[in-house]
Amino acid sequence: MTVAALRVGLAGLGSMGRNHLRVLSSREGVTLAAVADPMADALTAATDATGAQGFADPLAMVADAEIDAVVIAAPTMAHEPLALAAIERGLPVLVEKPLAATVEEGLRIVAAGKRAGVPVQVGHVERFNPAVVELGRLMREGWIRTLYSVASRRAGPFPARIRDVGVTVDLGTHDADMLSWIAGERPTRVYAELAQRIHTSHEDLLFGLLHFPSGATGMIDVNWLTPAKRRQLVVVGEEGMFELDYLTQRLTFTRAATDKPELIAGYAPNFVGDVAEIPVASSEPLVAEIDAFLRVVREGGRPPVDGEDGLWAVAIANSLLLAAAERHPVDMTDLISRLPVA
Repeated sequence: MTVAALRVGLAGLGSMGRNHLRVLSSREGVTLAAVADPMADALTAATDATGAQGFADPLAMVADAEIDAVVIAAPTMAHEPLALAAIERGLPVLVEKPLAATVEEGLRIVAAGKRAGVPVQVGHVERFNPAVVELGRLMREGWIRTLYSVASRRAGPFPARIRDVGVTVDLGTHDADMLSWIAGERPTRVYAELAQRIHTSHEDLLFGLLHFPSGATGMIDVNWLTPAKRRQLVVVGEEGMFELDYLTQRLTFTRAATDKPELIAGYAPNFVGDVAEIPVASSEPLVAEIDAFLRVVREGGRPPVDGEDGLWAVAIANSLLLAAAERHPVDMTDLISRLPVA
């Protein structure tokens, strides 16, 4: 029995949209049936390369194209209307992160998906990084039972493509999601400092602190000011420390030391634990993310990173912005009461 190919529509052909275009075009059992972007050159290049039907207006594509699912890689401000239009048609949707620019927009997307019974997946692609997947497996096995802290650094040069939101919503949502996923809980209090150095209208640097109910602490360091791209994560607990590089997909574990210290330069004491290089089979996270979405479209079920996860990331990011603006910690208790529980 031959199973008909899934017909997928892609809204947005910017840098991330072109990555989705490349991956979707390569998946077996998938037809990239429609693409949409207001930029004529990008649209022509995509339709010529794939044979997909082209639309200048992404909303027109969602309304009129013969498709089974939609991937939204348009600018953040367009996520809500496009997601709501897809949900209204009953089309499963993969929304690039962030889910939305504001909590209110995100709430409307999540609520619409729940009412209609339409799956909403959010493109927090780092969850599909093989080093992150292995880290999660080892955490569940108990390599770290008592978590002390999780610190992330996500830095690089300024991307000219980002104009509608600042670095907190664009990049910081990755880390808000990741830290919550590792901690296994949502933060109850956040604080932040921001700076705007070269962006014309939004912050381009964030240092954020997150307090979790268990007592664990999270730190987010994101900016568009660093001349070289860096993507790093450090997880510290009673039993030791994981260090992860998202770009190289390298993962190590340093066991907590109990022996006598070694001396650095003959005088600085350093307690060193055994360091283990964790084997990780390298692969492209976006491929795994899209394959997971396609499985949900075919088989149903809850996406591995669903609308509620994306909503929480937006809520944390917006609370960090509020904390920086008001110059004091923000208690998320009231906000928690408004948001779905994972």
